Amino acid sequence: PCQDLVGSPWFFTDRTNLCASYSFFLSLCRAGAGMAKLMGGSAGFHVQGAHMQASRPPSLSFRTCAQLEISRFCTIPRFMGVKAVNVSQQHMRHRFSSIRASALPCMQDDTTRYFDFVVIGSGVAGLRYALEVSKHGSVAIITKAEPHESNTNYAQGGVSAVLCPKDSVESHMQDTIVAGAHLCDEETVRIVCTEGPERVKELIAMGASFDHGEDGRLHLAREGGHSHNRIVHSADMTGKEIERALLQAVENDENISVFGHHFAIDLLTCQNNGEIFCYGVDSLDTKAQKVVRFISKVTLLASGGAGHIYPTTTNPPVATGDGIAMCHRAQAVISNMEFVQFHPTALSDEGLPIKPAKIRDNAFLVTEAVRGDGGILYNQSMERFMPLYDDRAELAPRDVVARSIDDQLKKRGGKYVLLDISHKPREKILAHFPNIAAECLRHGLDITQQPIPVVPAAHYMCGGVRAGLQGETSVKGLYVAGEVACTGLHGANRLASNSLLEALVFAQRAVQPSIDHMVDADADPCLAEKWARPVLSVSIKDSALSDIIEKTKKTRMELQSIMWEYVGIVRSTNRLKNAEWKIGDLESEWEEFLFRRGWKPATVGIEACEMRNLFCCAKLVVKSALARRESRGLHFTEDFPYLEESKRKPTVIFPTAIQELTWSSKPLQRQLQCK
Repeated sequence: PCQDLVGSPWFFTDRTNLCASYSFFLSLCRAGAGMAKLMGGSAGFHVQGAHMQASRPPSLSFRTCAQLEISRFCTIPRFMGVKAVNVSQQHMRHRFSSIRASALPCMQDDTTRYFDFVVIGSGVAGLRYALEVSKHGSVAIITKAEPHESNTNYAQGGVSAVLCPKDSVESHMQDTIVAGAHLCDEETVRIVCTEGPERVKELIAMGASFDHGEDGRLHLAREGGHSHNRIVHSADMTGKEIERALLQAVENDENISVFGHHFAIDLLTCQNNGEIFCYGVDSLDTKAQKVVRFISKVTLLASGGAGHIYPTTTNPPVATGDGIAMCHRAQAVISNMEFVQFHPTALSDEGLPIKPAKIRDNAFLVTEAVRGDGGILYNQSMERFMPLYDDRAELAPRDVVARSIDDQLKKRGGKYVLLDISHKPREKILAHFPNIAAECLRHGLDITQQPIPVVPAAHYMCGGVRAGLQGETSVKGLYVAGEVACTGLHGANRLASNSLLEALVFAQRAVQPSIDHMVDADADPCLAEKWARPVLSVSIKDSALSDIIEKTKKTRMELQSIMWEYVGIVRSTNRLKNAEWKIGDLESEWEEFLFRRGWKPATVGIEACEMRNLFCCAKLVVKSALARRESRGLHFTEDFPYLEESKRKPTVIFPTAIQELTWSSKPLQRQLQCK
């Protein structure tokens, strides 16, 4: 069964009838069995006669440019001008050297950059990938804020991996599949659980420091949904430590250039015989206030999730769904967007003795490891409630715990519940959770003596850009890794600490196909001028621009309120339809406001571009949720409260010739025709 939504993508929950239903998509599957898996997942869809050999990317029909050696483009600043790139002599001699510069005038300004590989995002996935592909070519990492500002940096718990002799890959797989409500792709799960330990060892070899026990071995924690202790961690700041080690390695790599405060606007694509090819990305340099175009042979998208479609999220401010929205506009396949994970235990500022001086940009996360270490959940009457909902009590998967807390809050009219770890030895609490203890103490609460007020908050997108086993997407030359990707690992709910693991595994798996694509790519450096350039919003009058920014802030809050009220932890068909209507009206009103005040379709500004991405992702979540007529994992609907085996298939959003007419749904650049 599928739903044909007029003016919007096609939604499928049964992909066995894909070929008969949607002949256009066959052309996207010609790249081989990997792409067949990309579209098939656990529904078992296959393309007959497919093989893994990718087709050679077509050249664009541009004039021939005079060529100079790449060395003239080795003065691109790294880390905002700290030092310059010095491409190695070995790389210079490589037969397939970096994209060469042209002597033509179009190549002489600093608004166009040329690299073999462009990485969008500076979290664990993007950095780890960059460090590998830099051995084969020039790499640009473009990141929205400072390089360290990513979801990785806020990850507290750790990385799950089978590193104990008493544990097994089969056990890790089973825990992952159970947590994912049996919607996980089993082949993906096996690959990640099998390759994960080696990826963790590589991090250690690169200098990442993890906690060790008194016996000198890695201290392995346990979290909700896990049957064994298998969480490698660095106190309660694991992501920060991984980010530190990777950024240090990037800083020491002369083939990598990092462009901070560059906001990715839209992917640069062209089409040939039904296949779409990616040749880079347009970005907005928010410091210098200029548009910078990055032309590349290969693009990796590792831009994180979309937590800020909700009013309360553990995600940093940069998580506005930019990558998912860009890929949707570029006609990549999107999947499982209904599965938004709400972390059960974000710190509730309402319950703190001393309230924060200002509203936080993102909620402070209280890691899953607190419950894994023996933390107990109580309502405000100090009644333990988790055993009433699940036999696993506090160690149940996140979707179960979040719904249980939500139920308690609604029944009792409370604003938070309490997580108590104070029955554990003080020194153990402070050793394992120093960051949480310090944050709470700043607000007058001692977690060694008092329970922690917690509330669910939007935390992780289990859906995203559909990826094959090597991070490939339906757009040639475009790979994805990390939260922006939907690999099939998480299914309907992510198992705790599987996110960093997935990012590490898929960053590595995307390396070889990226190199192969880079070697085969025939990218003409003059193609940069074939796409129209975005226009800065500074051309608009100051008073009108101020009005637009203020209207956008209000619109963002309204969208977040709609999503929490109608598309939250517990849903219904009626509320989802209301959300769809309200979001559509809100988007139309906002766009009309912009265009009445001089905004043009090609105009860019960070507030407005983030808003268009938030609208795009919110609509994808709502429409995916409406398409799933059962309750599974993170998607619980009162109208279909039970699992249905016949619906145990991913929701897939395919590109379609019928595009929505809103600004958020269309790329700024017209898609070119390749030849």
